[in-house]
Amino acid sequence: GRRTQLLKGLPATSTVEENSAAGVSVYNFNVTVSPLASEGVAILPTIVNSNPLTEAFDIESKGGLEFRVITTGNPVLDYETMPKSFDLQIFVEDTIGRSDLNILTIQVTDKNEHPVFRGNMAVQTVTIYVLEGTPPERIYQVDAADPENAKLKYSLLPATMPFVIRESGAIFSTKEFDYEKDPHCYFLNITVTDPDGLNSTETVNINIINTNDERPYFTTTQSIYRIPEEQSPGTIVANITAKDPDDEDSPSRLFYSIQSSDRHFSINPATGVLQVTGRIDRDALPLRLHPNISLIVQVEDSPSSGPAREMEITIIIDDVNDNPPECNPSALRKEANENTTPGTFLVDLRNYCKDIDVDPSHNQFHFTGLSGFGSNNFALESAVSGRLVMTGTIDLENPANPGVEVYALTVRVQDIAHPNYSSKYPFYVSFDNIIYVYIRIRPVNEFFPVFSNLSYVFSVSEITKVGSSIGRVHAIDKDWPPNVITYSIVAGASTRDYTNIFWISPTKGDVRILDRLDYETTQKHIFTVQASDQEKSTTASVTVNVLEVNDEEPVCSPSFYSLQIPVSLAVGTNINGFRIECQDRDSDPRSFRYFINEGNENSHFTFSPSAGSNTSRLILASRFDYESGLDTNWIYSLHVHITDDNLVSAGDKTPHLIKTGTVTLSIRVIPNPTTATATTPGFTVVAKRENIYSPSAWYVPFVITLGSLLLLGLLGYLGLLLLTWLRTRCPPAGKARGTPLINAPEKKKPKKEVVVTMTKLNTVFDGEARDPVTGRMYEFNTRSGARRWKKSNEPLQPMLAMQVTSSATENSGRGTDRAEAPSKIQPSEKMKELTAATKPAKPSAGQSETPGQAGPRLQNKKEESEDRGLSSPA
Repeated sequence: GRRTQLLKGLPATSTVEENSAAGVSVYNFNVTVSPLASEGVAILPTIVNSNPLTEAFDIESKGGLEFRVITTGNPVLDYETMPKSFDLQIFVEDTIGRSDLNILTIQVTDKNEHPVFRGNMAVQTVTIYVLEGTPPERIYQVDAADPENAKLKYSLLPATMPFVIRESGAIFSTKEFDYEKDPHCYFLNITVTDPDGLNSTETVNINIINTNDERPYFTTTQSIYRIPEEQSPGTIVANITAKDPDDEDSPSRLFYSIQSSDRHFSINPATGVLQVTGRIDRDALPLRLHPNISLIVQVEDSPSSGPAREMEITIIIDDVNDNPPECNPSALRKEANENTTPGTFLVDLRNYCKDIDVDPSHNQFHFTGLSGFGSNNFALESAVSGRLVMTGTIDLENPANPGVEVYALTVRVQDIAHPNYSSKYPFYVSFDNIIYVYIRIRPVNEFFPVFSNLSYVFSVSEITKVGSSIGRVHAIDKDWPPNVITYSIVAGASTRDYTNIFWISPTKGDVRILDRLDYETTQKHIFTVQASDQEKSTTASVTVNVLEVNDEEPVCSPSFYSLQIPVSLAVGTNINGFRIECQDRDSDPRSFRYFINEGNENSHFTFSPSAGSNTSRLILASRFDYESGLDTNWIYSLHVHITDDNLVSAGDKTPHLIKTGTVTLSIRVIPNPTTATATTPGFTVVAKRENIYSPSAWYVPFVITLGSLLLLGLLGYLGLLLLTWLRTRCPPAGKARGTPLINAPEKKKPKKEVVVTMTKLNTVFDGEARDPVTGRMYEFNTRSGARRWKKSNEPLQPMLAMQVTSSATENSGRGTDRAEAPSKIQPSEKMKELTAATKPAKPSAGQSETPGQAGPRLQNKKEESEDRGLSSPA
């Protein structure tokens, strides 16, 4: 329509306080209509859009053409969390099609709001429990906030209470409570105030907990309860109550528990309400035999280790009709012979169905609703008995028979008593069960199997492979369904070595041979086969004609022979008069041919005659020639083949089938003797056996060599370890620093003690000399012989002199370690002279000696008296 100024007072801007309730007027405006619009406004003023989108505002009519914008209260305007301004587009249209659209801007103004509590105090009255005897401490933390984020002030009333609240909102107790003297409960009004004086108040309850020392007692006197079985979990059985003498007005301080082991019931530890928690089945053991359940209920005034009292409660479980009849198995399979007489009993269904309810009035059931394909051939004698009987005759071979071997029947089993299954089977509509009965009509074997032929004749070559099929027999059975026919050999087909040389497939009737046929032994086999359907059987005759084939090879005697001939044997000689005789069961001797297949080097040998006879002689065909080197072999191994060319029967020649016999001959050629003898020539055969290396056994020497090397390496390694161990455990004896390791043995003498004394002397070193070994200067005393190394720029000082009093110690050549010296021990004439110069006199054996050097001197009685020591400064 056309745009016309219809909204009077718009556009405009208005304000509204946050948290305004529903229906608060925000702005008033009028609608002006044309006189032509006799019916007034067609579309009342409507908020068609808002920016941002909101449903916090609506338009309400004040009467006539006056309207106002009001708050809806959903959502409640909140200055802190919602937009501060909303632009409402208001649309109106009159009856002649004029319309107008203007904007009303509404600004939300802030309003100081009351502080709010947070946490538990925001949703409920907080109760605090304080144990008597607790010293003053913080007992609770109040949490509050101001919507304008202003700082809050906490206060507590009444001020006379033994509690204070800090600026942080923490509540502290100011005394140690005594339950017997102080009030048991305190009610604190906690007030939180913002800077503008707006405040909120919540109540905090403080309960003082008593410590009890008296045993509680039960106030419930009833101890026997009766409930029906299959109660749903949560069903209340009893309300056990008790009191505590210490605190008669606080029963909630008592704690209830069941001491006996039971999975059917539980008790509320605070209220003492005894309720069902597990399934209670009266029809299952042990409740089926003992329907009473005994519980030991205990009440105590603390969760653990407090004063307690016990009482026994007996709960009797009553039976309800909560079990439908059940059949196990739910599917029965029975058999009946075809052509069974009507009225024949098949099965009693009651033997397979039962109702496990304990109460006899709840476990009675009956059978109804026999149905299923072919159910007209069956019937139930009565609903109570459950006996199923035949009512018709079923003949499987009858063409009118539908061809069904198994009839699937269903029978409904229903509970007679009114059921009560709502708790146990909530989805049952009718409380009955279905039992499936499958009746299989068992075929009766009415007909004998019939062979397709009364007798069978098969012709088989005598060389047919063992296991080959030589023919098949076949029989049929008119019974329905067709019986499985099994074939077998019941007579004949035996030989001298085998009970039966033929085999027949039990399922297919294939006849196979189990042993090689031999025309020369048996030309015809006759046996009887049987076809059986496990109950009825019939027989047929089978004749097997064996066809002759050249399958026998010549057999010669001897098959192996060793011969020895002189090298000078004349050509054409029958070697040692040797001949072979051969026989063939299926060939004429005239068909034999003789030839040497292998080993006849230079063609020295041949057979005569070479064909047409069952005997043949070995002939030397050519002379030996060893002098020119033409012949080198002195031993010949001949492989002789004897073949047959045709059969004995002239009418069944098989020229393409030839059999071969084999004879092996070993011929040793004996050389001529070097010395002629006057006696009759003769020869001696010497058999020599020797071990020779076989290339195929290369690994034998390799393994032996490798094993020997490994063994030698192991022995060497063990010897090295032994030598190392001996050196470690037994070090070599000998003189240290160059003395011989081995001296001539001598008789040991007892050692004499060495006495070392330290004497402090005021020694004056009045002389000096140069050590010929080291080249260093040393000082000495001309009277005592004491010496010391001279230090540069150092005056003579008194020294400690060491006197060594010792007798000469004899040893067995073992070295004695010397005292450390500045230089190595090297005997020299200069040292002897130096030593002699520093000694006042040479002491005799057995006297004490004052050496001129710091270290002791080692003397050996077996050697010349020689000073081998090195002078060391004192």
